[in-house]
Amino acid sequence: MKKFMNAAGDILTESLAGFAAAHGDILTLDPSGKFLRRKTLKQGKVALISGGGSGHEPLHGGFVGHGMLDAACPGQVFTSPTPDQMVEAAAVVDTGAGCLFIVKNYEGDVMNFEMGAEMASGQVASVITNDDVAVEDSTWTTGRRGVAGTLVVEKIAGAAAENGMALEPLAALAKRVNANARSMGVALTSCTVPAAGKPTFEISDGEMEFGVGIHGEPGRRRDTLKSADAIAEEICSAIIHDLGDRAKGNALLFVNGFGGTPAMELYLMYGIARGLLEKQGVAVARSLVGAYVTSLDMAGCSITVVMMDDEMLALWDQPVHTAGLRWGM
Repeated sequence: MKKFMNAAGDILTESLAGFAAAHGDILTLDPSGKFLRRKTLKQGKVALISGGGSGHEPLHGGFVGHGMLDAACPGQVFTSPTPDQMVEAAAVVDTGAGCLFIVKNYEGDVMNFEMGAEMASGQVASVITNDDVAVEDSTWTTGRRGVAGTLVVEKIAGAAAENGMALEPLAALAKRVNANARSMGVALTSCTVPAAGKPTFEISDGEMEFGVGIHGEPGRRRDTLKSADAIAEEICSAIIHDLGDRAKGNALLFVNGFGGTPAMELYLMYGIARGLLEKQGVAVARSLVGAYVTSLDMAGCSITVVMMDDEMLALWDQPVHTAGLRWGM
């Protein structure tokens, strides 16, 4: 294993310190080290808090800032944050309108965020993201996994919160975005967790893991490596089938890299996926391509389709200023 690190046990602490130093105009690392928060809080708006195991950067810390999250709680690599992190973050970033917790559907995350919501002194609502169509149940979930669609929920809900939307309708909006989101991923290589020092799973040069999870969990099947056309067609077909009657009208197409995939290949996959969706009557109205919800150094990608109404499109277009996404400011 070759990684830029001093010791596996210190990698998160040292990474967070460097991240906060690089983006000090946008966010700050709490002195406790338990959460990142927006540098300048907006009084009277609902505070958005998310988090999860590290190793998926820029999710979630990279989306703290204007137009998205007010705080992110990082756990150790692929390990849920603890309830006290959410409680302390909520106490700092709640400016009087309550907090919305955005939680990916993994057992540890759901349990700990629920405990955090119960322990928090202010008003808290939660939305659980579960956009992965690969499997109904996986290693760490009951039901579908929350994956790249989580970013879209954070962006649209973040814009609405910036506009002053109250907690109850904001939670309903976030749930509506999640209900319109579908994702699936494929891995060409495993990731390597620093503390483990070896690949999470073994895969040969001629194989791919179809429907892989963002922690390297098994997906639908292990298969021989297919062409990009064949991979995109199977993923898009699964997404369209799962959307059913929802697969009409405008959509956001998000092709996400898992950390070890060149931009050249991601854009190739985007072009194929867009053509396939448009043949099915889905109008790609907005696009996002890049490594935003990663799995350390895994080579692979996911495709996310989110059906968008006019309100969601307008909120997606609003300005955002975070380390991971910046436009309109």
